[in-house]
Amino acid sequence: MVYGVIDKESSRFYTFLTTVFEAIDNKQLNYNWLITNAEIVAHSEKLDALNTSVRWRYENGKPIAVPAPDYHFLSGEELTNMIKEDDSQWIWGVLSGFEKSIPLEEILKYPLPKADGYEGFWNNPPTMQVALASLEIVPWDGSCVLLLSKRKDIIDQFKNAFPKCQDLSSYNS
Repeated sequence: MVYGVIDKESSRFYTFLTTVFEAIDNKQLNYNWLITNAEIVAHSEKLDALNTSVRWRYENGKPIAVPAPDYHFLSGEELTNMIKEDDSQWIWGVLSGFEKSIPLEEILKYPLPKADGYEGFWNNPPTMQVALASLEIVPWDGSCVLLLSKRKDIIDQFKNAFPKCQDLSSYNS
């Protein structure tokens, strides 16, 4: 079973991952993370590198599109350390958390997750995009953050930290 919440009140126009991590008692450390569909207003090159949309560099005053990778795969420790160094705004993104025993090769057998256009968030029951995922954090259009988990205790912790968030199944009804 997948449990989910949507927070439209606590994080209007942004998602800062430090507050999400604190709300789930830093359980992100227990997972490896597939990061896709990311649009981040980063203040460091390291975090900016996680953007998966086209980026721009300038040569002689002219913009040049720099292609970005389709995904990044990081340990919970790597992701946490990057966010500690630069907790910038996430506008879009899907951060899919996997048990550390699951190899990337198995994960990549599924389509890459996307924030916009995935109907499973808005159906009952809500679903995560990769069946192997245990947890999904979705900054959605800078207007809200979705948290989905196979573990109810993680959702309950988030609800306790952000009491104005709504159960995703109720929201979808």
